[in-house]
Amino acid sequence: MPMTDIPSLDELLTFNSDGLVPAIAQQHDTGEVLMMAWMNRAAIDETLKTGQVCYWSRSRQAYWRKGESSGQVQKLVKLRVDCDGDTILLLVDQKGVACHTGRRNCFFNEVDKSGQIEIIADVLTSPDQLYGDK
Repeated sequence: MPMTDIPSLDELLTFNSDGLVPAIAQQHDTGEVLMMAWMNRAAIDETLKTGQVCYWSRSRQAYWRKGESSGQVQKLVKLRVDCDGDTILLLVDQKGVACHTGRRNCFFNEVDKSGQIEIIADVLTSPDQLYGDK
């Protein structure tokens, strides 16, 4: 593809009606899917500028720099956009656990074909240790 045919990031991305795009964080060297969160354009810009992943917290209506309160920082290795421009894949180097529950990743509830749920990952770090008593 000639360089002139490559769209800009703004042309490539499709944000939802709230100005957000889902972002999946994946450990760059193992392929482990860590978590999914939301980003707006400013969070993407900060992530690209600083190399530390920044998300938009819908519940707090504020920027959420992964690891700023827990120390479990995500460093950006690569940022990819899917073919439709409506999902971001962040290849990251995750320090410690990614999930606020103290597990390595957020996908620890496994549902079998009958609908039964099994927790398949142990808590590695107490949430109280990560965030202090709240």
